[in-house]
Amino acid sequence: MQSNSREPATGVVASVAELIGTRPNLAATGFAPSGKVSTHQFGMNHSVFSGRGMEFDESRVYQPGDDIRTIDWRLTARTGEVHTKLFREERERPVFVLLDCRRMMHFGTRRRFKSVLAAQIAAMLCWVGVDGGDRVGGFVLDQRGLHDYPATRNRSGMLAFMRAMSDATAVEERAAVAEPSLSQAVRRMRHVSRPGTLAFIISDYADLDEIAEAEIKRLSVHAHVTNILVYDQLDEVLPYRGDYRISDGEGVAALAQLDSKYRNAHARAFAARRETIESMSRKRAMAFHALSTSAEPVSVLHPHRTRAAQPHFRGAQA
Repeated sequence: MQSNSREPATGVVASVAELIGTRPNLAATGFAPSGKVSTHQFGMNHSVFSGRGMEFDESRVYQPGDDIRTIDWRLTARTGEVHTKLFREERERPVFVLLDCRRMMHFGTRRRFKSVLAAQIAAMLCWVGVDGGDRVGGFVLDQRGLHDYPATRNRSGMLAFMRAMSDATAVEERAAVAEPSLSQAVRRMRHVSRPGTLAFIISDYADLDEIAEAEIKRLSVHAHVTNILVYDQLDEVLPYRGDYRISDGEGVAALAQLDSKYRNAHARAFAARRETIESMSRKRAMAFHALSTSAEPVSVLHPHRTRAAQPHFRGAQA
């Protein structure tokens, strides 16, 4: 893995200094507490990052107005009377960020690579959590494997996480082993998450399949999940005109040589992937963002100011 002792070219590799510089204004930071999404704020701005931040306390007889999703089915079956679970707010709420920097993320035609934008978003979210008093950790998914970073408020731990993010954006030679899948990474995140966890998945979801979908849905049962789709304009649609050429470091392809059938299939595939993530997020009360490589990372924190980052979520937090 390459180190970042020298300042890398802007947009190709995210330096540690650059990731440290994503720290938002300390006067407006921290994730929203538990409760209805629409009633909580991120600092001075509306936020979709509300978390349960709750742990089980006791059960009592169901009362009109109680959330049916908190029904204690075991006690209900045992007593014959409907009971609901009561929760108390946790003082500590872990925040986990999954950063995808595999080979497909090392691509971009506007301002930066997808991997760089993803790392900037990940670093910014880490700062928001730490400055708000939460323990923050996560996972870096790259060409070599899946790397864990325990949740902490410790500055040295945070810097180690950000160094790993920076290294993951450095272009490597082709790895000799197969890259880990998104489903494997989400499964690992699910195993370390506890009720109330805020879980952020930042990826282009290039290998989203039924297994990955199932893992994300399982994660959303006890954690508040935010899916952040990072993409380039060429992921969305291929140009019909112009001398556009792309390379994977070994070969070069001229986009003008591609016929309309291929272009249309490419556009449909991306649209279907985005719709899958968006629909899954909406049905499972997960937040959803889609950012192109030309967008600013901070737009994730201000979703109501831009259509590109408009979140989709159910009205109330579970």
